[in-house]
Amino acid sequence: MAGQEGTPRRRRDPQRRIEEIVAATERVIAAKGIEGLTHRAVAEEAGVPLGATTYHFATREDLIAAALQKAVERFGAYLEAWGNERPGLTPEQFAVLLTDALMTSFSPEGRGRNVMEFELYLAALRRPALREIADQYTELNIRACSRYTDPVTAAAVAAATNGITLRGLANSKPPTRDEVEAILRRILTPNPALPPAASADTDAEAGA
Repeated sequence: MAGQEGTPRRRRDPQRRIEEIVAATERVIAAKGIEGLTHRAVAEEAGVPLGATTYHFATREDLIAAALQKAVERFGAYLEAWGNERPGLTPEQFAVLLTDALMTSFSPEGRGRNVMEFELYLAALRRPALREIADQYTELNIRACSRYTDPVTAAAVAAATNGITLRGLANSKPPTRDEVEAILRRILTPNPALPPAASADTDAEAGA
C-alpha cells in the first residue's frame, strides 16, 4: 500500500526482527533470570509490539530455545576463533592459556554473560526439548579441546571447565588462578604420583 505521497511503505525485515527479539530475550534473562522472562518483558526490551514477539515465538519456551541456540552458536564461534589463533599448543601451554580464558568468566565484564548462558544451559535439566541444543554445547567444547589432546582427555577437560565455571559463578567467591591451573594441569599432564599406564601391547602379552 502506497503512502500519502505515493512512496511504497518499507517492509520490515523479518529476520532482523527475530534477531532483535532473541537479543532482547538474552538481556531480559541476564537482568531477571528465566523466571522473569515474559513476552511482554521481551517486547518492551526490544522496543517492538507485543504481537511481534508472539508472532515469531508462540510460547515462552520458544524464546528460551532461541536464546540458548544463539548462545551455543556464539560459544562455537568463540572456540573456533580461539583455537585458530592458538594452533599447536603443548598440554602445558594449553593448561595455562585455558586458565586465562576461564578466569575471564569471573570478571565484571564476563560474569553477567556467563550467568545468563549457564542459566539457559541448565534450563535443559527440566526441558527435554532443549537437550539437543545443550548437546551441541558439549560437543563443541570437546571438539575444541581435542585440538590439543586425545578424545578422552578432551572430554575430561570440557567437563572440568564446565564445573569450574559453574562453581565459580555460583559460589561466594571464584577459584583462584592457581587453583584452576592446577586442576587443568592434573588432567592434561601425567600425574607423577601414579605409575605409568600399561600399554595395550603389554596388557595383551600379560593375558597371553
